[in-house]
Amino acid sequence: MHFGFGERPATVRSDRGPAVPLGRRIAAVLLALFALQLGSLINPAYACGCGAMVPDEGSSISVDREVSAVRWDGERQEIAMRLSVRGDAREAAWIMPVPSRADVRLGDRALFDELAELTAPVHKERRYFWPREGDFPFSDGEAGDGAGAGAPESSAPVGVTGRERLGPFDVARLTASDPDALADWLEQEGFRLPERLSQALRPYVDQGWSYVAIRLAPDEGGGSTLGGALDPLKISFASDRLVYPMRLSQLAAQPQHLELYVLAAHRMETRSAIGGYLPDVTYAGRLSTSAGPALDSFAGGRTRYLTAIEQTFPDPSDITGDHELRRTATDEPYQEVVHDEELLRWAGIPAWIVTVGGAALLLLTAIAWRAVARARRTVTPPPPVWTPPPLD
Repeated sequence: MHFGFGERPATVRSDRGPAVPLGRRIAAVLLALFALQLGSLINPAYACGCGAMVPDEGSSISVDREVSAVRWDGERQEIAMRLSVRGDAREAAWIMPVPSRADVRLGDRALFDELAELTAPVHKERRYFWPREGDFPFSDGEAGDGAGAGAPESSAPVGVTGRERLGPFDVARLTASDPDALADWLEQEGFRLPERLSQALRPYVDQGWSYVAIRLAPDEGGGSTLGGALDPLKISFASDRLVYPMRLSQLAAQPQHLELYVLAAHRMETRSAIGGYLPDVTYAGRLSTSAGPALDSFAGGRTRYLTAIEQTFPDPSDITGDHELRRTATDEPYQEVVHDEELLRWAGIPAWIVTVGGAALLLLTAIAWRAVARARRTVTPPPPVWTPPPLD
């Protein structure tokens, strides 16, 4: 989640045209406000990444950032996820579809710090000679620095396969053969789902997927609102394919940005862009024997190749399905290199000033020397002028 800058300014016109009556202007403003409110009801921003976030009634919540790490060994998949949220909601529900019955545990915050440090771009200095914008004399004086095994069939439309409290999370693991029944059950438990979300769950129901329903609350009493970075969660399930659920993100009203770390036996790639920009690989490489305590624990011994992927979805409604990942043709490593360009300096002085100033000083010295030499040069007097004698 790209924005355009630098558009040409609109032309200012002096002819304002006929005056619009005050009543019509008020009606236009009210109509615009109504349309804006209606749009927020039709396209609520409750989708996020691989799930859907629903606040309690009368409040709002948004996901500022979502980072996920996925580990897949060919048989089982584990997703560690960290969400950063803001809003005025005291409680919220987060729904995530999974291919099979899931186990849920609290994650380790240190995992994402170690991943960010390992995959950070390599910075290399590159110096330039001539000043650019922001350098003297051009500165202003300021500093410029869907797959896998399906869930077992249940006799009831909704089956609760487990429920527990994990820190600030109330976690319920569900199976459902009817998205409407799932929505009804969640509403009875305090999860109010938008109607469009129930319809969006239909493809997962048809595939026999399960659901992880999580109530997020900052404390038992509900006296404060949700905000900031939440404790990470780890969700694991059986799957013979590496899949990252993204379909529900098509309900989002704002552009979506995917940050995904993939740990597998080999370098991985997405099968398609599923309606977004082409994914960017920001890092690819095999982990060392000691990559970090949290990362070593998460990766295990068989899934030691790390691929970092970022992708932007400018229009979430274009998302066509879930991300499936596959092995690339080679395990070629990659790490982004960022060139930090700085003005070349000698002893703290810009090199161009020393060079130009030195050249100017040499030129002035040469001119002065020539002038002095010319002044000191002996001038040969002209020969005497012969004057003829007077005529008698």
